[in-house]
Amino acid sequence: MVRLFTLIASLALGLTVATATWADDPSFLAVSAGGYDVNDNETAAEARIEFRWNQKFLGFKPMIGLLGNSKGGIYGYGGINLDIFMGNRWVMTPNFAIGGYRRGVSKDLGNVLEFRSGLELAYRFDDRARLGVALSHISNASISNNNPGTESLVLTYSIPIGN
Repeated sequence: MVRLFTLIASLALGLTVATATWADDPSFLAVSAGGYDVNDNETAAEARIEFRWNQKFLGFKPMIGLLGNSKGGIYGYGGINLDIFMGNRWVMTPNFAIGGYRRGVSKDLGNVLEFRSGLELAYRFDDRARLGVALSHISNASISNNNPGTESLVLTYSIPIGN
């Protein structure tokens, strides 16, 4: 997990120049499906929906989202993401969010308050839509005695809104 945070921080801090390609991207409605808690034996299916605004502050864009898993777990969150363009077609998007978790019968993450960090790599189509793979980690950052954390691996399709 420390490696993922280090990678995200390095990419975010190392980004100094916005490209013209970056400047004209619209907001997105992103839908995802894949595996929840893929790092151990409590794996479940996951579905996720996010709204990602195109407005930026220091390059970061706000997002809100909701994920649910097949064992009744729900996580609602809000956070930020940063698009890092690698040419015109590939986009790497580190992200960070904070939110509330309801367990259902899925993995006990130790707290209602949970933090999510993630990284998405997506291919960008001519119409600005994106298809990518995202890896994310949810944990309570040790604010609770129980902090097992969980990883998700999902396929994401981002639909451009506006522009």
